[in-house]
Amino acid sequence: MPHFPAYDATDLAYRVVGDGPPLICLPGGPMMDSAYLDELGGLSAHRQLILLDLRGTGRSGIPGDPASYRCDRLVDDVEALREHLGLEQVDLLAHSAGANLAALYAARHPQRVGRLVLVTPSVFAVGIEVTGEMRIRGARRRAHEPWFAEAFAALEAILAGQMTPENWNAIEPFSHGRWDAEVQARKEAEDALRNSGAASVYGAEGAYDPAVTRAALERFDRPAMLVAGEADLGAMPEVVAQYGELFPDAHLVVQKGAGHFPWRDDPEPFVAAVAQFLG
Repeated sequence: MPHFPAYDATDLAYRVVGDGPPLICLPGGPMMDSAYLDELGGLSAHRQLILLDLRGTGRSGIPGDPASYRCDRLVDDVEALREHLGLEQVDLLAHSAGANLAALYAARHPQRVGRLVLVTPSVFAVGIEVTGEMRIRGARRRAHEPWFAEAFAALEAILAGQMTPENWNAIEPFSHGRWDAEVQARKEAEDALRNSGAASVYGAEGAYDPAVTRAALERFDRPAMLVAGEADLGAMPEVVAQYGELFPDAHLVVQKGAGHFPWRDDPEPFVAAVAQFLG
């Protein structure tokens, strides 16, 4: 894997997959090894994917200052990657919690972004409120699933303040278009790819200033695309639609039957939509 130094000399790594114009890809988690993105369902056939391992994850080094895991401070790592690649402007794709980082980067360096793709994005950076009632309504869409009763009971418990590891694990099926043995095994294996300590710092106090970020994105004059999974409880389509309204030029895609990882649930429509948008 290629490496490059961050602003504080932390050694950062990235994977390069595929051919074509480069597309910087930011993982979610938060603070997951970018390996879980794989080749984004085959998007690598259209673009050269530059998959960044954020500091403290994957093959990247552990920083001397743990506070540098905070999302707003990671913006400088993305900018260091752009400079390392020698690109005046980059297309940027981010998944889930990584969308917070992409939003902060686009707000701080709008002239450096060509096109922006946010896949099932987290909304903390822009301060969109997601109420418990919205979660309940979204969850009821999956009432026909065999696992629904147990998962729904755990969701109600979480919304009542019982945020136990058992309850969080029980609602995991709501993040997937299907919840079969293959998906469950992959989820268990990928739990080890997350730096939990770094994740606890990622959204710490001071990481986000939603009013400032929203104002910057309202002036962001580059094309943006937001992808939601029809079945996703983490980034519900109606919430992603609100996010899209912040941009002057945004295109919303709701992928039928998909969950939080649409490139896995049905790669073909995901790749087709993103590749067409990126051109």
